[in-house]
Amino acid sequence: MPRQARIAVAAQVYHVISRGNNRERIFWDDEDFAAYLELCRRYKERDGFRLYHWVLMPNHVHLLLEPGDGGSLSRTMQGLQLAYTLRTHKKYRGVGHLWQDRFKSFIVERDAYLLECGRYIERNPLRYGLVTDPADYPWSSYGAYATGTRDSITDIHAIYATFGSNPEQQRFAYRDYVCGDRVKEEEELRARTARGCIGGDDFAAAICRQSIEQRRPRRGRPKLSAKHL
Repeated sequence: MPRQARIAVAAQVYHVISRGNNRERIFWDDEDFAAYLELCRRYKERDGFRLYHWVLMPNHVHLLLEPGDGGSLSRTMQGLQLAYTLRTHKKYRGVGHLWQDRFKSFIVERDAYLLECGRYIERNPLRYGLVTDPADYPWSSYGAYATGTRDSITDIHAIYATFGSNPEQQRFAYRDYVCGDRVKEEEELRARTARGCIGGDDFAAAICRQSIEQRRPRRGRPKLSAKHL
């Protein structure tokens, strides 16, 4: 069955998930994690995207990113995945597929759901039992928000300022937000992700309309090329 074309809507934030082939490992040691982050930095410079939240797990990655002006999510992710695959095969003398099919992407409503999606991403190490405190997992954006640890790839979004009037208040409130009990909100986020769009009903309907417009063929006669004139 042919693959459906991926719908990308301009000026939106995306929750991107890339898994290892057959859910196998893609990172084996700290050097591998660091190499992927370095590639993210390079592709940020090339494509100008903003990366708000992220986590690197042993066999998959989550990225919450906003493509740059005129940037292509598919181009960025395909380049990033290929670059990491080549690097990994060279190091471990491997062949074949490293990633499982294409990456998955879900449009996220910027104001209402961006923080909740970021929280979900940074809690992955807790859900998988790798740590009991997200601060103990070094391969996520949690430290940039919760402790003020700066890295070369995390872009702090403006909504973070609503956590307090100064950095200390913001960090304390953010730690409480991520580590607190929000079972109902997380279940809602999962349900909306399953629908393919992480946002409210009005937002989802608007994205659906834009997607239909992108698929709709343009009307009118095609222009004649010079050889037909």
